[in-house]
Amino acid sequence: MQFKVPQFIDVEDKIFGPFSFRQFLYLAGGAGICFVIYKILPFFFAVLIMLPIAALSLALTFYKVNEKPFIDILQSYIAYIGKSKLYVWKKIPKDQSEINKEAASSIPTSSYVPKLSESKLKDMAWSLDVLDVKKK
Repeated sequence: MQFKVPQFIDVEDKIFGPFSFRQFLYLAGGAGICFVIYKILPFFFAVLIMLPIAALSLALTFYKVNEKPFIDILQSYIAYIGKSKLYVWKKIPKDQSEINKEAASSIPTSSYVPKLSESKLKDMAWSLDVLDVKKK
């Protein structure tokens, strides 16, 4: 029995001409907000407010960062700004004698690597399987 596997599931359907539904909403929403601002405020103030809104609308519609939509980047930025950030680092100065002792102790005198035979490997694998079954 054969099943058909869906392909291209990450590509949005184009509903309004070359735009997907989401892209159309971003463009229509930005254009609607710009139009309302244009009608309410004087021209000079309206242009100052409309430019960032139009730029955001166009960025949400077309701009991608590392093949990700701009809305994902914007959402991550807002989440980052909203979180509390506390970075604590206290450097404790060490005496020179302690540094020398640590350096001397970290140098291996001889490198012994234990070898596992096949039977020991089987025993370890079996014991891990038994412990895993007991946890379930």
